[in-house]
Amino acid sequence: MGRVFRNELRQIIHDPGVLLFFVALPLAYPVVYTLIYNPEVVRDIPVAVVDNSRTAASRDFVRKADASPSMEVYAYCADMAEARELMAESKVFGIMQIPADYSKNLGTGEPSHVEFYAEMSLLLRYRAFVSALTDLQLEVISEITGERIASTGLESLAGAGAMPVKSESNFLGDTEQGFASFVIPGIVILILQQSMILGITLLGGTSRERRRRNGGIDPQDPAGVSVLATVWGRALACTVFYIPLTVYIMRFIPEMFNLPHYGAAVDYLLFIFPMLLATAFLGQALNVFMKERESAFIVIVFTSVVFLFLSGLTWPRYAMSPLWIWVGNCVPAVWGVEGFIRINSNAATLPEVGTAFLAMWILTAVYMLAACWATKYIDVKSRLRYGRG
Repeated sequence: MGRVFRNELRQIIHDPGVLLFFVALPLAYPVVYTLIYNPEVVRDIPVAVVDNSRTAASRDFVRKADASPSMEVYAYCADMAEARELMAESKVFGIMQIPADYSKNLGTGEPSHVEFYAEMSLLLRYRAFVSALTDLQLEVISEITGERIASTGLESLAGAGAMPVKSESNFLGDTEQGFASFVIPGIVILILQQSMILGITLLGGTSRERRRRNGGIDPQDPAGVSVLATVWGRALACTVFYIPLTVYIMRFIPEMFNLPHYGAAVDYLLFIFPMLLATAFLGQALNVFMKERESAFIVIVFTSVVFLFLSGLTWPRYAMSPLWIWVGNCVPAVWGVEGFIRINSNAATLPEVGTAFLAMWILTAVYMLAACWATKYIDVKSRLRYGRG
């Protein structure tokens, strides 16, 4: 096992392609992704106003909207055609239309409707609009109700016009309410898995090419080593190689970009170890499909988007069908994402993510057996093909 370990490390270090995916990709991708999603929230989004009421009440409504951190009144437009032209030129990303009977309806106690049109090219802007308009609606309702009560002469009850239950949002694990704080802790775990699988399958494809050139034998493999020792030696080499990269991704990336990192480092580093080991075995099991070096890219392109959806980052796992939940349970990074987010963003301890921790150890055992079979199959098939069986 020690000979295989040293040999595998040597192959990793002397293969520029593997180093690109084992080192450059984990170092660069978290930074690039986080920079793309920064700033995490959008502020002062330009909005056009079409005020058909032109009353003190409508102007007060617009002032309140402009005072919100999410919206900024860019222009007052005479009609919707002018506002749509500004939106078509990307000068504004929302249009607020106040009807002519806005103030009249407020005075008579009838509902008054304010229409808002949002440009949907960026979901973050739409989310900011919805949040700001909801808060504005509650504020205006509270003020108008208080004024109506006071106008009846019951000044002592005017305070009852306030909302009986105050609405306040507290985002656990994402105090910035930002997209990067939400998605990056999960993305970095997927980066660890996919980059390791890509590097391992790249090595596997290279080994198959050497076997074809050398009559079914890979001269780089140590002679007289059992399949179990070969599989474990390779897995440990990749896992040890990834330990400093894991510390960089899970510890320093959140600190560099002020992302949530509330959990204890020892908890999430111990938690992620079986995921790295299971991924190393999974990569070796996938080598059975690697006919040449370039085959690795096909596997990664095919699985990356699938693994992203299965992780639950874009759609909650509990809402998936039983089939996809079962498929996701077979992916080490799915459990890794679930547990790491709980530890990193919600300060969970290792025992509190025990289900995910145990699941990754089970996957480690399963993929170790699969890797042994794949390694034996590749060796026997190559030898038989060239009459060395």
